[in-house]
Amino acid sequence: MGKVMLVYGIRQPLTVNRIKGVTQMRRVYVKEEVCIGCHLCEVYCQLQHAASKDLVKAFKRELPPPISRVRLEENGVVSLSLHCQHCDEAPCVYACLTGALTRNPASGMVEVDDERCIGCWTCIMVCPFGVIKQDREQEKAVKCDLCQGEEIPACVANCPNEALVYVGCRMEVLK
Repeated sequence: MGKVMLVYGIRQPLTVNRIKGVTQMRRVYVKEEVCIGCHLCEVYCQLQHAASKDLVKAFKRELPPPISRVRLEENGVVSLSLHCQHCDEAPCVYACLTGALTRNPASGMVEVDDERCIGCWTCIMVCPFGVIKQDREQEKAVKCDLCQGEEIPACVANCPNEALVYVGCRMEVLK
């Protein structure tokens, strides 16, 4: 097994970039003490994945409607945004019946191949974070792709309280 770290009490991968011998990884983290549960992370995620990239068109006229790849959990005054953690030993990849979920060897991200996904939802049942969603219109699974092609994911770039951060940080590695 590769190097792992603990995230939310679950062993996770180190999707790494090596910079001068220091292990770095880029992830979206939530600072729950400043998250106000405004749901803008979900709105901007939907907008990022909309065909029109126009706020009004995306939410009022676009069919199928865009789906947020982020989930906001709220419990009283505590709220936090949940994203795919691209697990090293990703249960969704192992459970996928058609091989639609795979790990990109270059980026280390777990990706969904829309052509191969049959909408069996097995990945949703096994995801330890509950962050894979159903696109019922297309009968496909959707999950966070860290807004590939963008420097910073849309949820992070548009968080008004800076409760979401996208950082590469030195991590303590577990054996």
